[in-house]
Amino acid sequence: MPEAVIVSALRTPIGSAVKGTLRDTDAYVLADHVVNAAVSTLDPDLVDDIYLAEGLYGGGVIARHAAITAGLTGVPGLAVNRHCAASLSAVSTAAGSIRSGMDQLILAGGVNSSSTSPKARFRVGEDWIDPWMSPTHPDRPDAPNRDMSITVGWNAAQKAGVTREEMDAWAYRSHMKAIAAIDEGRFDDEVVPIKTVHGLFEVDEHPRRGTSLEKLASLKVLHPEIEGFSITAGNSSGANDAAAILTVASSDLGLPALATVRSWASVGIDPAFTGLAPVEAIPKALARVGLKVDDVDLFEINEAFAAQCVANIKLLDINPDIVNTSGSGCSLGHPVAASGARMLTTLVHELRRRGGGIGVAAMCAGGGMGSAVVVEVHA
Repeated sequence: MPEAVIVSALRTPIGSAVKGTLRDTDAYVLADHVVNAAVSTLDPDLVDDIYLAEGLYGGGVIARHAAITAGLTGVPGLAVNRHCAASLSAVSTAAGSIRSGMDQLILAGGVNSSSTSPKARFRVGEDWIDPWMSPTHPDRPDAPNRDMSITVGWNAAQKAGVTREEMDAWAYRSHMKAIAAIDEGRFDDEVVPIKTVHGLFEVDEHPRRGTSLEKLASLKVLHPEIEGFSITAGNSSGANDAAAILTVASSDLGLPALATVRSWASVGIDPAFTGLAPVEAIPKALARVGLKVDDVDLFEINEAFAAQCVANIKLLDINPDIVNTSGSGCSLGHPVAASGARMLTTLVHELRRRGGGIGVAAMCAGGGMGSAVVVEVHA
């Protein structure tokens, strides 16, 4: 059985939604840009398929649009949706097809444009809900299906005993880590600058250089009516725009590889504790390849909310120093459908800078789901 190897890992810079540099760059352009960048170093005849996660973008197949734009008329496309974990699932689905021998090379990732996402309407009898967002799960008082601050952030914080001070400290750390990574050029190998109507966009714009623990502590909580509630805009992820793509290929092709996809897993849990899904997904993915949490050199655990990330670290007893070493959702931002692929991209390049090792990218997903992917970079 061939191995599934990662040949390239690229992404756009991450924009802040609505007011950022990508506010007038739609998902099709973002996807076309990263797919073209990936194909530019390949024999196009090797490409079997393109899997792209997309969310709340009207139900088309953006991957096929990108294939045609890249001149890959004979390459189909697949739209993937597992909410926040969708682009992790795009990569793991690609790896599974390659390891089975059905395909030899697949471009897999995700694209998200919160700035340009179309608005949906839903008819209930003679009335319309406008705008409308598809619910992640059946609504419950303890698990409201359109309020992730509770199902991902607050309930996880309560379960793991995460304080407001810990959340704010983690969010501040995230911003400082992201800014240091930008200043040190650690993203240079993964970021593909993109031309926009607002100029050339080259650097992630969401991290806040001027933030401080004092500023974060001064922010109002999102639900003051809930006693003790501690989730704020400052210790939550941003709304963002970006695309990310990984070239996943069969080891039989002999292409120079950045990393090997070792294993993956997805889980379902009670939607009330959506934020804790990585607590189940990470050990499950590691066990499938005979590894444990202590064998991992670097983790990327999405910061949909700082509370959820800190809770996962506590419950899995992970050394926080090896988690999100270049920032994550609270700082870089959370372009939902692209975040998993962005995390894998950053993880692979960081492991290579460190001389190799085992890495895990994991995240929760709306509705009580979670996914994890295990990669290895050889020294």
